[in-house]
Amino acid sequence: MILEPIQRPELTDKTQRAYEQFERLVVEIKKKKLPEEIELAINKHITQLNLVADTGKPLRNKVRKEQSKIVGILAQKLKVVPISYFRKTWFVLGMTIFGVPIGVALGSSLGNNAFLGIGLPAGMSIGLALGTRMDNKAKEEGRQLDIEL
Repeated sequence: MILEPIQRPELTDKTQRAYEQFERLVVEIKKKKLPEEIELAINKHITQLNLVADTGKPLRNKVRKEQSKIVGILAQKLKVVPISYFRKTWFVLGMTIFGVPIGVALGSSLGNNAFLGIGLPAGMSIGLALGTRMDNKAKEEGRQLDIEL
């Protein structure tokens, strides 16, 4: 059984939004049937967050850190991801994996390094297309949490 994050009514605006998002993530995770070892790993991160006594920026940073770790566990072990997870991930990967080499090839083949920048938007487009396709596949297979982070 997944633990609950403790209630914190005294939070400021930014921290409150981050904490509420974390609470929504926990609610969505509870809707999925998870193996016991994954539940234990998630509970460890929730416990780490519950131990933070501060209510300001340190708590907000810890919320983001633990949320990221939990999403990483779900994505790696179970391929369960939030909405737009792959699109956001492949946006950056597309620019680096595809865009830079395309730009370098274009710039060197045309003999003008000014064409290096053309590869980045091309790679970004390729990354967005791949990520969107992977997100759609995750949704069709029921591996998508009903939350966008």
